[in-house]
Amino acid sequence: MSNLPSEPEFEQALNELSESLKPFLSEHPEYAKAFEIVQIPERIVQFRVVWEDDSGKAQVNRGFRVQYNSALGPYKGGLRLHPSVNLSILKFLGFEQTFKNALTGLSMGGGKGGSDFNPKGKSDNEIRRFCNSFMAELSRHIGKDTDVPAGDIGTGGREVGFLFGAYRRARNEFAGILTGKGASWGGSHIRPEATGYGVIYYVEHMIKNSCPEFSLDKPSTRVAISGAGNVAQFTALKVIELGATVVSLSDSKGALISKSEKGFSKEVVEAIGELKLKGGYLESYQSFAPGGEYEYHADKRPWTLVENVQIALPSATQNEVSKEEAEALVKAGVRIVAEGSNMGCTAEAIDVFEATRKQGKGGVWYAPGKAANCGGVAVSGLEMSQNSQRLTWTPQEVDSKLKGIMTDCFNICLDAGKKFSGEDLSGDVLPSLLSGANVAGFIKVADAMKAQGEWW
Repeated sequence: MSNLPSEPEFEQALNELSESLKPFLSEHPEYAKAFEIVQIPERIVQFRVVWEDDSGKAQVNRGFRVQYNSALGPYKGGLRLHPSVNLSILKFLGFEQTFKNALTGLSMGGGKGGSDFNPKGKSDNEIRRFCNSFMAELSRHIGKDTDVPAGDIGTGGREVGFLFGAYRRARNEFAGILTGKGASWGGSHIRPEATGYGVIYYVEHMIKNSCPEFSLDKPSTRVAISGAGNVAQFTALKVIELGATVVSLSDSKGALISKSEKGFSKEVVEAIGELKLKGGYLESYQSFAPGGEYEYHADKRPWTLVENVQIALPSATQNEVSKEEAEALVKAGVRIVAEGSNMGCTAEAIDVFEATRKQGKGGVWYAPGKAANCGGVAVSGLEMSQNSQRLTWTPQEVDSKLKGIMTDCFNICLDAGKKFSGEDLSGDVLPSLLSGANVAGFIKVADAMKAQGEWW
């Protein structure tokens, strides 16, 4: 495929899967054709989005929907609104989403979409007009049994509401065509919290199987988190609820580090949530975290700023941990790295973590986003189920189902890592969760595609 334009993010995701599959494909060469076919999206929709700003001027953005694979169910994946959005990023996200959704055990295919529209700095009216125009075209290509988008970076409850309303008016139907909806109009309890909570439920199994001395019910267990959006906030709140110490959060302008042994408080994390809803940045931390217990570092990520940390949870965006930052985390004593973001670590950073894992006891155990952060899309799948039945489960029911899904996902990754990594796991070497997640997800999608006549 060298004749195609360079798509670095997609190529990175593809190379990661390719490397993980090598031992499996050497034993099962018949799956090579499935790997060749699954790389190509079933469909890519591109369109223009013309909307009116508050001064009455026409503005235009690019809209996308990558419908990657529907062998396991309707396309499922978020809509990202961010200036960085391009086809490479959306193809990588849709590709990852395909195998992530497979690991949940729910009937969902993979897709991703969005626009290079930036909601930051826009009025509610401008965002509503953009959403109306965006959905006017997207509505032609989605449906409750075809493609069910969700929120993502830049697409929160406000945007989902505007998009859903535009669809309902245009199509004259109230259908579960978006997830992340409001609780009173088809949404699911625990959906805002689900990705962050799911990361922690997955990490609890990693701790139990590798370093129980760093349990999350101990204040001495220090957790570094990046990001300050939905995923990072609820990851931090769950860590604080369980009793461990959160030492960092960050956003696109810099990192906020706790100088106190107590770490971030629940009240400060909730204040950050309110700040982010208003489009604010952590640089204004003195307005919500006075008293000298926090230190702000402009243009920095947390990974080189934290000391004595056992768990690192990248929860901002792709490629947010470099090789040098991974080495800094190893030096700080990190034992577990689990991605709340998609492809949060560079390939070079993953190599650093995996090298220490192969050395045995005391190494870093790394979990890729397609496994560790699948809780968000899992509860989106549960929202789809509730919509189909026209009912709403209690928060306790949804949380219980989420815990079960994350447990099953961890066990699937662990078992596949033991079977298909091609590594010598003698002594105290832990199985590769990276290899396990990639191979297990691929096998499930490939088998469904073969049964449906898409390769032979």
